[in-house]
Amino acid sequence: MRLRNLIILTVIAPLFLVLLIFSLVAIKSLEDNVRSRLEREVQVITHVIGTTLSHALSRDATEPLEESLYSAFSFHRIYGAYVFDTNGQEIYGLGLGQALFSADAIRDVAEHGEMRAAYREHDGWHYYSALKPLTSPTGEIRGVLQVNRLNTGIENYTGFLSQLALIAFVIGAGGIVLGIWWGFRRHIERPLERLLAVMQRVEEGDRSQRAEANGPQEYARLAVGLNGMLDSMAEKDADIEARRRKEIELEKRLRKSKKLAELGVLAAGVAHEIGAPLTVINGQAQRLARRDRIGDDERAKLDRIRSEVERIVEIVRQLMELGRRHNVEKEPLDLDSLINATRELVEDDLERNAIQLEMDLPNPSPQFLANGQQLIQVLTNLLRNASQAEGVKRVRLSARQEDDWLTLLVEDDGAGIAQPNQSKVFDPFFTTKPVGQGSGLGLSMVHRIINDHGGTVGVFDSEMGGAGFEVGLPLSPTDSIEGGTAT
Repeated sequence: MRLRNLIILTVIAPLFLVLLIFSLVAIKSLEDNVRSRLEREVQVITHVIGTTLSHALSRDATEPLEESLYSAFSFHRIYGAYVFDTNGQEIYGLGLGQALFSADAIRDVAEHGEMRAAYREHDGWHYYSALKPLTSPTGEIRGVLQVNRLNTGIENYTGFLSQLALIAFVIGAGGIVLGIWWGFRRHIERPLERLLAVMQRVEEGDRSQRAEANGPQEYARLAVGLNGMLDSMAEKDADIEARRRKEIELEKRLRKSKKLAELGVLAAGVAHEIGAPLTVINGQAQRLARRDRIGDDERAKLDRIRSEVERIVEIVRQLMELGRRHNVEKEPLDLDSLINATRELVEDDLERNAIQLEMDLPNPSPQFLANGQQLIQVLTNLLRNASQAEGVKRVRLSARQEDDWLTLLVEDDGAGIAQPNQSKVFDPFFTTKPVGQGSGLGLSMVHRIINDHGGTVGVFDSEMGGAGFEVGLPLSPTDSIEGGTAT
């Protein structure tokens, strides 16, 4: 049951019922009081007139009888007065209501000598009539006096007033109930419905919903409490989401680290198994190349064999480095010095491909702890990859410092990296270069070095139109920070 109906049924309805009973009792008391007053007045008038009429009857005089009856009409609302003998026959009478009592009723009063009164109706008129025995001075009953009072005053309208009061009560009660219903609807039910709508939208997943803290004070306090609870839930959700992302990122790093470790174990086994055969192949190729009997074409093929053997050895070495966890030996570094050393190493590659290198570095240059050779290897690898990408004419190297974090960005204006490939660029052996031009281990090595430094590395679509790589490094000294990939 709705709260509005429950309040009406349990509070308002019982209150109105009590008021109705009280009103009916009051009206009934008023009616009884009016009737009692009417009866007393008629009885007093009857006694007064009866005394005079008793003397008139004892003298058998008609004129005193008429005067006494006329005097009865001087009283308020006396509309009839009659004198009967002991047999119920009328002796003399004036006014209305002569036939209110039968002859038997009159004889009965004469026989018993007691006054009687009753309400009577005749020809549509309502009377209160009294019968009083008339006695002589010796105590003999000589006749009966009938006095009729017309019930036309307030006593005649007590029933009507009761009905009118009941109708007024019903109308007033209906108005009060309607007012209570409207007030409840406006000031209680509607605010609660708005509050419920907010809660339903929150339940459906829209956690940004907030209740309006207006209306009655209780509702405003409830809305403020709900908003506080939603704000607290939002903070908890944000904290849970941040932890979930960290756990996912940690899981990715652990999975990648496990993959690299497994790859390192595999590479160690491969190196052990093929190291000796490769040494023999390289030695035999070198020995054959020294003979004078072979021609230049054969010597060139032998040099190609030696070159490919060395390439295989280098790949195996990179695999072993990739799968090994390193204790990074850090030293104080200056960012400008690190960038200058890297630029000298890639300057020839950039000039060969007619690529312009743009730099945007913070001033003053940040100071931090890191392994300089490894970071130079990271930046060199990223810049060379950019210079080898298709359609690249400009490469930008920029850096920014935020609190205890240094961010390095390498961007180009080339064709970029397709969206499906961005999540794979740091996987071992993944490459978009033609066969023989890349081992697919360069970016994996970059990931491993940055991970050892406790930083992050990720790929994004650059505003220049090509690919962008973001490297994040902690500036504060730390020996063991789990880094990762942010793509």
